[in-house]
Amino acid sequence: MNNTIKFSVDARNSGKRLDIFLAENIENYTRSFLKKIIENNQVKLNNVSLISPSTKIKYKDQISVKIIQKDEKKIIPNRIELDIVYEDKDILVLNKPKGMVVHPGAGNYQKTLVNALLYKYKKNLSDINGSLRPGIVHRIDKETSGLLVIAKNNSAHANLGNQFSKHTIKRKYLCLSWGVVRPQKGKINTLITRDKKNRQLMTVSDFNGKKAITNYKTLKIFNIKDIPKISLIECELETGRTHQIRVHLKYKGTSLLGDKQYGKKNIKFKKINDKFLVNLNKLSGQALHAKTLEFIHPTSKKWMTFNSELPSGFKNILKLLENLSS
Repeated sequence: MNNTIKFSVDARNSGKRLDIFLAENIENYTRSFLKKIIENNQVKLNNVSLISPSTKIKYKDQISVKIIQKDEKKIIPNRIELDIVYEDKDILVLNKPKGMVVHPGAGNYQKTLVNALLYKYKKNLSDINGSLRPGIVHRIDKETSGLLVIAKNNSAHANLGNQFSKHTIKRKYLCLSWGVVRPQKGKINTLITRDKKNRQLMTVSDFNGKKAITNYKTLKIFNIKDIPKISLIECELETGRTHQIRVHLKYKGTSLLGDKQYGKKNIKFKKINDKFLVNLNKLSGQALHAKTLEFIHPTSKKWMTFNSELPSGFKNILKLLENLSS
């Protein structure tokens, strides 16, 4: 299957190398992979094929990228139980567990959410995003738990995609972070792009990347003896960039409990509560949960609201902090 992606170059990106522009604007593909598809005549600039990754792009240039998925046959349906919160003929809302990847990619073609969806629904899913991502309208990170809406047909997918584009879908996350974010309530509005030193990470940039907006408010600060200060924060997304909340909190000088990618390395405690440390070690990934999802149903046009419970690791730490602070 061929998946074609189109771009119109804005003034901010004028003068950039083609491969750098594509790497900043196409998720899930490395710059080296994108270089290869340019060299394989899969990219057109103003409707003309070219093979030079270093080509400089200009304002109002039209770019067309044809990505040929060669590994789709490797996707095998897996019998995995799904935590379905709501379902009808057009959509389903489910609670993704921590540790599950949403869709196949980068050599990971087993035990993803897509493998589970294919087993249960076979071809009764949207295919707008190609057969690597049937039904997938949006994503959350592997070690993030919580709510996702899945489209069963292309009409529902297009409608939901439009709501995401217009930022009318409400997504609220709960997280536990080290320390106190200042100010305790606000809006983070930046560009997010791939980290030049580590392509698996994202970073805030003053000049490159995609616009990312996170509204946050501190719900509670735990200031407990023998435990570093910890904040319970609610984040509401206006955009949905890769690792957005984690990158934005790092930008604000903090990180999530259990975040091995963006967290501070080798956090050392002079003295720490033993029960807390045990629960922290059991957390397995960042304390981040997609708790609330609200949108207009693509067919009935009714406003729908869904909430989900925190996963056990997150819940146990929060309960312990509440008990120790009472």
